[in-house]
Amino acid sequence: MTERKKLLITGASGFLGWNLCRAAHDRYAVTGVSYRRPVAVEDVVARQCDLRNDVAVASLFASVNPDMVVHVAAMVNPDECQERPEASWDINVAAALRIAKHCDARNMPCVYISTDLVFDGRNPPYSEMSAPRPISRYGEHKLEAEIGMRKECRDLLVCRVPLMYGDAPPGARSFIQPMISALREGGEITLFIDEYRTPACSVSVAQGILLALEKVRGTIHLGGRERISRYDFGQKLAAAMRIRTPRIKGVLQPEAVRGAPRPPDVSFDSSKAFALGYAPLSIDEEFARLACLRSFER
Repeated sequence: MTERKKLLITGASGFLGWNLCRAAHDRYAVTGVSYRRPVAVEDVVARQCDLRNDVAVASLFASVNPDMVVHVAAMVNPDECQERPEASWDINVAAALRIAKHCDARNMPCVYISTDLVFDGRNPPYSEMSAPRPISRYGEHKLEAEIGMRKECRDLLVCRVPLMYGDAPPGARSFIQPMISALREGGEITLFIDEYRTPACSVSVAQGILLALEKVRGTIHLGGRERISRYDFGQKLAAAMRIRTPRIKGVLQPEAVRGAPRPPDVSFDSSKAFALGYAPLSIDEEFARLACLRSFER
């Protein structure tokens, strides 16, 4: 029997990292790294590490001795990054470069998880050939990490991911969990009618990352198949929950007060990934299989 390759996943107790561990553990020997919350996925070895600490990261690599790394860990709230730029840089840039250096020193593949928010939203849809122009501190730092990691690691894959939704572990969530709670309780939610994305379920994105890890290097976009506004997405969510009269208020971006500027349309062109076999379901199909929605059906 061939020994499974050792895969190290950072940010493994977060939303995407947890889903990636669940997708990978049957084909790789997975070590999931978290900062505070323990990783709880069957057949995944849990480790804790402060990725901002050089000594701690060096010790992690020496003890795990991975064959490949997927670097998911990040400060992902754009408003928080805008308000705390130094903290954002420490984890979103410095830690990413640290991971890249260790991967290159060991001559191993490194996958970096980036974002659709490296684009300004003015000229969608965005392919891998489109020029990034971030307008928020979060987007700036993710792009800075992309550029720096390419210099530090010769065997790098950048996976840019879209707005994601899906099941989440305790202590983490996607953007739909608060929406689900509000809809279930009959509360009103406010959603943009003029902000467009190509959202994808975390299960599909995790499978896409693993597919790309085996097949490509460079940069790849892992968006969903549908361009949709947040408002229309909310309507689909309410329908999946069988809520007949949801209280969903549509607003324009300029009407909202928030910390980080948001691009109007960062829809992906993911045809490169689709050609490789990346096959996200439609939003309605993804909703039909999500456990977090089935428990709230009426």
